[in-house]
Amino acid sequence: MGILHTKLSNFDLPQRLIAAGTYPYFRVIESDQDTEVMINGKKVLMFGSNSYLGLTCHPKVKEASKKAIDKYGTGCAGSRFLNGTLDIHIELEEKLARLVNKEAALCYSTGFQVNQGVISCVTGRNDYVLLDELDHASIIDGSRLSFAKVLKFAHNDMKDLERKLKHCDPNRIKLIVVDGIFSMEGDITNLPEIVRLSEKYRGSIMVDDAHSLGVLGINGSGTASHFGLTDKVDLIMGTFSKSLASIGGFIAADKTAINFIKHNSRSLMFSASMTPSSAASVLAAIEIMETEPERIKHLLDLTDYARNGFKALGFDTGKSESPIIPLFIRDDVKALKMSQMLLEEGVFINPVVSPAVPKEDCIIRFSLMATHTYAQVDMAIEKIAAVARQFDVIDCEVELTRNYF
Repeated sequence: MGILHTKLSNFDLPQRLIAAGTYPYFRVIESDQDTEVMINGKKVLMFGSNSYLGLTCHPKVKEASKKAIDKYGTGCAGSRFLNGTLDIHIELEEKLARLVNKEAALCYSTGFQVNQGVISCVTGRNDYVLLDELDHASIIDGSRLSFAKVLKFAHNDMKDLERKLKHCDPNRIKLIVVDGIFSMEGDITNLPEIVRLSEKYRGSIMVDDAHSLGVLGINGSGTASHFGLTDKVDLIMGTFSKSLASIGGFIAADKTAINFIKHNSRSLMFSASMTPSSAASVLAAIEIMETEPERIKHLLDLTDYARNGFKALGFDTGKSESPIIPLFIRDDVKALKMSQMLLEEGVFINPVVSPAVPKEDCIIRFSLMATHTYAQVDMAIEKIAAVARQFDVIDCEVELTRNYF
């Protein structure tokens, strides 16, 4: 059948996990993405979603999407570069630029395409892209496509970043690209120190705010706003598939940078535009985010409550500072079995195992939405703790007190 077929046929890990009853991927959801979802006809608490503000089911967001379909149809039938730019795209870009306090913004069909298209076009041969070792896969792929020299530094290790910067040609582009909130660990990048080093070594900074929008900064405007360093960050990237309840992504910068990117970024120029309904959903979500600050406050209060609850029971939650709370299991088999047992108990969480992370760092990823209730968090913690005790992840003697503050 050929060498290709042989290679593909030899990949049998999913089949083995299915046979063992521990396959954790492509679980079919039969309802909307709310705090409870339907799986196999059964209600399950959702603690594996990135919908941090809980807006995917918001009536205003859904109504905006429906109205956009009535006005524009279901798609643009072309790229932004040619026939696929609508007035609603321009309206959204202007609103995004204001949100993150930059001169201009540019929308893409997915967040992955933003990182892939921006990094690969603003850097080139003989330039440098400096990445945190835990940056998202889209950042890594974008850096590979750039033909620049890629240098990885240890996670949030500023001494290692400086060591890498010292070896760069001072006359070449040095683009430091980091996640604002790291998607598995839940910690925040050390942006103040990155800014200091960037200025010292004449570098530039790009922040991926995929998991920071709606969580950090003024009105949820992201990491740079959180630290008061917006003017020091050259490129701010964000996605719409998390807090903003849709799909797509954007890059924001000064007008000069956006002009260059919109005429050189291949993933923008050669991909179909984001749908008008998606753009309308994002516009509505931003309006809700800006006018309902109590939504973010509740999310952060709930985050502290849940993290304190897990810690009180003896869970290792790492350095998380966000609604992403990693529960370190440090054993692939345990993490997979626990996630399956929890699904059967009515709690949806995501196991993160090797090779995505080193075996000794495998986790169960617990993530919160602003629409979760304290009662739902209590129930989830109680069930996760009960399963964790069966696998000796936490001490059987420690009991749940629900007095986490």
